[in-house]
Amino acid sequence: MITFEDFKKLEIRIGKILMAEKVKGSDKLIKLEVDLGKEKRQIIVGMAEFFEPNYFIGKSLPILVNLEPKEFQGVKSQGMVLAADVDGKPILLLPEKEVPAGSIVK
Repeated sequence: MITFEDFKKLEIRIGKILMAEKVKGSDKLIKLEVDLGKEKRQIIVGMAEFFEPNYFIGKSLPILVNLEPKEFQGVKSQGMVLAADVDGKPILLLPEKEVPAGSIVK
């Protein structure tokens, strides 16, 4: 269990995916360029076995933006795409209406 104060520390925003490509040398990683309104970030997702990179382009997705950056296969990731896990497969979470990039998720 975490406290409500811990939960408030998470900064989740809607990011629009501008570009997606497989990470060279990896069967599982995709590099995304994400528009977060006031800035763009690079985020690595481990979903290549489930989605082609082009599937992400143009989608608006919830992004955890205040996660410490991490490197995967030598490529820096500056956030995390949030998705549901159903039987070990990711299901992307999409807003029901058009949402501006950078919108705060509460």
